[in-house]
Amino acid sequence: MVRGRVWIPVVAALALWTNLPRIAIGDEPATVKPVPRDDQKWKDRQAQLNARAKQGDVDVIFLGDSITHFWEREEGKAIWDWYFAPRKAMNAGISGDRTQHLLWRLEHGNIDGIKPRAAVIMIGTNNSGDDSSKDIAAGVKAIVEKVRQALPDTKVLVLGIFPRGPNANDANRKKNSAANKIIKKLHNGKMIYYLDISAKFLRPDGTLSKAIMHDHLHLTQRGYQIWAESIDAKLANLMGEKPIPKRQR
Repeated sequence: MVRGRVWIPVVAALALWTNLPRIAIGDEPATVKPVPRDDQKWKDRQAQLNARAKQGDVDVIFLGDSITHFWEREEGKAIWDWYFAPRKAMNAGISGDRTQHLLWRLEHGNIDGIKPRAAVIMIGTNNSGDDSSKDIAAGVKAIVEKVRQALPDTKVLVLGIFPRGPNANDANRKKNSAANKIIKKLHNGKMIYYLDISAKFLRPDGTLSKAIMHDHLHLTQRGYQIWAESIDAKLANLMGEKPIPKRQR
């Protein structure tokens, strides 16, 4: 009888526990879990990038979202052709990508068979609507780690997430700025380098001109010129080359 009296409360307690909501302990954020996107344009672009990687002859690869992807548009193409095409650069940006999508691409062909001397990474702004600064930084860290694992001889230049929004009070800009404070800790001065060029895009009062980013997010030709000029010397150093002569605006 004593055993029965002890057992019944235990069973009842277990039954009650099984009805409680599950609390994930130590669960990883979505930003670090590789996932593909379902839209056909994304799939087509993914296939295009894989085909480019198979061609080889890549000395530097740019990894990112629309801000990277749009080097290929009118705003960025002439500048890309001046600064990066001579370096056998590959543009592996896809518009709309978040960190988890780029992670999936890295595992599914975008860097297969290539051995670039440098990789330029700038991603995370598309995560700012849903994810915390800490989780955005975790996603960028996962990408850097994946690149280092897959391309051990490639030096990585991690760019701070570019500023967005009209001024410093913009919620997404604040979130990205906080993420950058974490991301910069990835810098080790050996194979991973961090560079934040945010100030180059902003007026002294912290406002962002539409002459630089026409929608306070995507770069104009002037914005792409600033990007290229701001990383040229560092990229040349990482690749063991001389900087490209400055392109006249």
